[in-house]
Amino acid sequence: MKEILAKEVENKLNELTVLDVREAAEVAEGKIPNALHIPLGLIEFRLHELNKKVEYTVVCRSGGRSSQAVRFLENQGFKVQNMTGGMLAWEGPTE
Repeated sequence: MKEILAKEVENKLNELTVLDVREAAEVAEGKIPNALHIPLGLIEFRLHELNKKVEYTVVCRSGGRSSQAVRFLENQGFKVQNMTGGMLAWEGPTE
């Protein structure tokens, strides 16, 4: 599984496409700017919203759900990487 640190995501934010797999209530508390929000439990039903030509940086609260999402999406043929530590490690801006 390909991984990236939160600080690296912050430094490359304009170059990355972030996919947030947390629940709506968690996202309401703040998310990485411009992140696409698809809760983990809905990913299999919303694959049509994702583009296999784009690499997604997947984030959750601490890194567990995003790891699950990365494994699932890799098996579906998507290019993905996991942001280690999740939003708990994020020190950048939120919206």
